Amino acid sequence: MVGVPIGRNTETGATVCGDPISWFMRAKLISNPSCFVLGKPGLGKSSLIRRIALGLCAYGVNPLILGDLKGEHVDLVEAMSGQVIKIGRGYGNLNILDPGSSRETVAKLAAALDEAMELEHELECATSRDEAELEAVRARVRQLQKLHDGVLAEAHGRQLTMVSALITIARKTPPSVREDSILDAAIRLLPKRIKNRAPLMSDLLDVIQEAPAEVRAVALDRGDDERYREVTEELEATLISLVRGGRLGDVFGKPTTTPMMADKPVVFDVSSIDDTDGDLQAAALLACWSTGFAAIENQHALADAGLAPRRHNFVVMDELWRALRAGQGMVDRVDALSRLNRSVGVGVAMISHTMSDLLALPREEDVQKARGLVERSGMLFLGGLPRAEMPKLREVVELSKVEEATLASWQDPPSWDHRTSQEAEPPGRGRFLLKVGGRPGVPFRVELTPAELAVNDTNKRWAAEAQPLEEGAA
Repeated sequence: MVGVPIGRNTETGATVCGDPISWFMRAKLISNPSCFVLGKPGLGKSSLIRRIALGLCAYGVNPLILGDLKGEHVDLVEAMSGQVIKIGRGYGNLNILDPGSSRETVAKLAAALDEAMELEHELECATSRDEAELEAVRARVRQLQKLHDGVLAEAHGRQLTMVSALITIARKTPPSVREDSILDAAIRLLPKRIKNRAPLMSDLLDVIQEAPAEVRAVALDRGDDERYREVTEELEATLISLVRGGRLGDVFGKPTTTPMMADKPVVFDVSSIDDTDGDLQAAALLACWSTGFAAIENQHALADAGLAPRRHNFVVMDELWRALRAGQGMVDRVDALSRLNRSVGVGVAMISHTMSDLLALPREEDVQKARGLVERSGMLFLGGLPRAEMPKLREVVELSKVEEATLASWQDPPSWDHRTSQEAEPPGRGRFLLKVGGRPGVPFRVELTPAELAVNDTNKRWAAEAQPLEEGAA
């Protein structure tokens, strides 16, 4: 009975409550505030997560939907007076080199640091001073300096990670060690060159083409201009494709259209990106995740400094398999994000269809890391799955024969209701098995309230197209 009411037990009818943050903080039932949702499409995975997000919002936890590929979370966020950020060609851009909230966070920490250092100087110069008070102020100075430097380092790391990710998606292979060093050196020069605006990918390209000494030192060109051009040619060509259009440059190479607000529910709506454009979808998801986690880390830095209230967030990472398949190295980036949830005070929900989707990766090491995403999750919500999935699922969670049969029965197709001459509801719609470790699963069904039904219509276009033409309209 701890946490968000998520449904009723299908065996007893009792109310089932649970969410990764409440079970981590209050009930101490799990050691990791995260959940993973698996199940065939159309059975209600997103509806379950929307129920949890809505309930957590009522508890004061801020939901962040970092990448909505179908636009199915937009209505809920709007109903909660949240922010909808559209990303896609012609809809909105997301500059991956924009430090975003990091700039404001650094400014606030710098101001607090200056104030603390002035107080420290005053106490040191006083004729009679309180040593305990002076030591407390010195500790404050050290804390603020550490937070200030940490935010700057994290912002740089995110920029380098996202540029490398876009290159990986564009090439299908990650940058070489030397190229990573070149990108690192070039990105470090951007704040010194660009003062009044956020740097763009075109600025990064300009730095590499200009060949400053700091970049040439890591390129190991031995002072030879021709050698430098040879070393950077492939990297330069890739960056040109990311700057001057290409498959990804239209969205990530221009100034950010809508900056993210960190104090309210947010959804990044990427539904304008077609399913056939898998590379752009994966890049958009990674960029949204990076932006969202950056805002969360900046929130906590200000809270650690006593400059802002402490907030907790519930991050939703939908359609995970799309990002994992985008190219070599993508699993590492998602794996790194998933390991941060405990340290940065955030609950995470990851959603995919089947274990086969997660494990269909070319490299065995990536397969193992993808399996680890499920294994490390504090809670596992299992919807209808085919029997062929059970051996793969047993590798990450203990399942009884009864539980396997239950999950298999929930994936059956809907039957035809001859009384209404309509297709009946699929047997597994809204039904899930909640698993925690090796404990027996709790079968439950999500029952949406009338208010929730209004923000859970994922078939709007079908409904609109189904309207009969008015007489004479033809």
